[in-house]
Amino acid sequence: MLTVDYEKLGLKPGMRVLDLGAGFGRHAFETARQGAHVVATDLAMDEMSATKDTFAAMYLADEIPAEVSTTVIQANGLDLPFEDNSFDCIIASEILEHVPDDVSVMGELLRVLVPGGRLAATIPAEFPERICWKLNEAYHAPIAVGGHVRIYKKDQLKERLVNNGFVFQQDHRAHALHSPYWWLKCAVGLDNENNPLVKAYLRFLTWDIVKAPKVTRLADQALNPILGKSLVVYADKPKADKPKADKPS
Repeated sequence: MLTVDYEKLGLKPGMRVLDLGAGFGRHAFETARQGAHVVATDLAMDEMSATKDTFAAMYLADEIPAEVSTTVIQANGLDLPFEDNSFDCIIASEILEHVPDDVSVMGELLRVLVPGGRLAATIPAEFPERICWKLNEAYHAPIAVGGHVRIYKKDQLKERLVNNGFVFQQDHRAHALHSPYWWLKCAVGLDNENNPLVKAYLRFLTWDIVKAPKVTRLADQALNPILGKSLVVYADKPKADKPKADKPS
């Protein structure tokens, strides 16, 4: 299940891409499938190990071009172990809402992105997120250790990115059909996996992800502006200034 739109990201084969907060690798895998070199990073070592194993299986199954490099490392977004201007694109999916010092992470992302490169940052959208917070305090920090520490307003995220040197390009919402699932989980208890409504809705979402029928794709698109669980913001690092030509003597 992808949140980032790769056409809006501007991904091309041969590009070097950082997937920050890659988790179990959903965006990293698609990035490699499309022929870009990808570095997947996360703090969770167990998830990084699983992602590395999946990459190995994908190479064996010829799902990834042999010339594409895939790297999996444990890294902290507050202090990325990369040189300046290392990546053509960056995906930061559902990570900024977890970090108390999100401004410093944005600064690191700008640093390692090439001039003219694009960042796709995804966060929980404000309206669905506020409902989750009201329904269950265990959904977010401080009760949920490592959980969400803030609810972003769309303009707030844009403003922080711009204030940290990015140039805003566009945004969209995604995964409207997933919002009711999380409202249900928060309402009945996040650990109550045996609730019949939660189980039924999870079966529906699994079927939808696997089959991707046209009717649910159209419904998702129609509902995204209001119910979309994720907000995706695309922003660029300004291009380097062109050297000024010498004035004729």
